[in-house]
Amino acid sequence: MTPQSPPTAAELAAAPWRTSSYSAANNECVEVAPVGVWVGLRDSKRPHGDVVAVPAEAFAAVVDALRNGTL
Repeated sequence: MTPQSPPTAAELAAAPWRTSSYSAANNECVEVAPVGVWVGLRDSKRPHGDVVAVPAEAFAAVVDALRNGTL
């Protein structure tokens, strides 16, 4: 199976961004947005700034590692 190409800037701009409820208390918020098999990540204080797109599987692995304390 060939991996999908990373999302375009237009796809990321149109994505449904959300902020984690865990990051609201300290104003250091990361926003995430699913875009196909990718997840976009950006700083909530700079929504028009840089965006990093990572494969959804990799993002899920990082979240799992954070949850179970192995990262």
